[in-house]
Formats: sequence, structure tokens, C-alpha cells
Amino acid sequence: MPKHDELDKLAIEIIDCHKCSRLVKWREKVSIEKRAAYVTESYWGKPIVGFGDKQAQILVLGLAPGAHGANRTGRVFTGDRSGDWLYRALHKAGLASQPESVSVIDGLTLQNVWITSAVRCAPPANKPTPGERKKCSSFLTRELSYLNTLQVIVCLGSFSFQAICDELKIRPRPKFGHGVVVSHDKYKIVCSYHPSQQNTFTGKLTEKMFDSVFKTALRLLR
Repeated sequence: MPKHDELDKLAIEIIDCHKCSRLVKWREKVSIEKRAAYVTESYWGKPIVGFGDKQAQILVLGLAPGAHGANRTGRVFTGDRSGDWLYRALHKAGLASQPESVSVIDGLTLQNVWITSAVRCAPPANKPTPGERKKCSSFLTRELSYLNTLQVIVCLGSFSFQAICDELKIRPRPKFGHGVVVSHDKYKIVCSYHPSQQNTFTGKLTEKMFDSVFKTALRLLR
């Protein structure tokens, strides 16, 4: 079966996943109770699949869907402030057709980049457990195997960095830090602070710092 078909098959399996009872309960609770600003909208309320160019050389790996972002819209990093930062940076780097992602029907396309997350369901307080990450890990394993043109992995935050180090069996795990580049026999891994409001509002992560991550990713392509 062609790799592209395998990715589509994987997406169906992810959407149907009910492995983690805590996450299932939370994602569905949020989709019913909703945030006041989105009370008239229908929430997705299911696991989130990867999105982008199936021939990508760059993978962006996040933590998990936002409760009122991807869990609402159905697309990874879409509909919240973190996504605003990510797609703006990707557009500036020439990797996205437009600087924002608001819905699955907004016409956005990605070039040479695939976006996914270590955990596929929105977790309470944005904090999945190590056990929940482990249950999701087989999805990432298969995603990497089907995206066989990947060269660079951009990790947004220490949680996703830990996930990829576990996935690739990188031991001992290097210390996480913004701008750190880790070499693996198959990939170059670029670390970035997560574009969460906690980091962007405080100035821990600036637009210039975030843009530099994607400049580095592009420079590292063989």
C-alpha cells in the first residue's frame, strides 16, 4: 500500500481511538460545555490527526491539542494563540500558504512541513500523563515510518522533545533548550520553546526567537 494511503488509514484509526479514558472524558466534556466565545460552534471533540505535506522534509511535533483550539476545530494547532504563532512563523518561512489557520475549510496548505502532536487528545490543564503519551506513541511511530522523506524534526516544548527522544531511543537524553540541535542517524532535531501564551506573553519566546527555529530547520535540510 502506498505511504500516502497508509497515512489516511492511520488517520481513521487515530480518530476512532478510545484508549485513554481520562482524555476521552475530558475532550467530550469540553465539546459539550464549550467556551462562551464558541458556544454556537460544533466542537470536533475527537483525537487530532497530523496535517500537512505528505512529502514533507520537516516535521513539527507539538504536545497535545488545545481544548478550545484543535479540539474545537479538528485541525492540529488551529483556533488558538499557539496556532496563531506557529502558522505565522511557517508562512514567514515559506512553509504555509497563509499566516493563520482558523478552520479545516480555510484553504490553508503546507509546503514541505507536516504538523502532529505527541498526544492526540486534549488533556486537562494541557498536561497529559507519561502513560497517556506512551499509549499514543504507536501513532507517532507509524507516522514517522510513512513520512519517509523527513529530515528535520522541530520539537515544540520539552514534552514533545522527550517523546521524540523516547521514540528514537536517544540515550542519554540531551538537555532541552531553545535552539538546541540534536543529531540522530536519521534526523536533525531542533528544539523550541512551545508557543504557549505562558511563554509568548511573558517574552520567554519572542517572534524573532521562534522564526529562527524554522530558519535553522530549513538550513539543516540536506
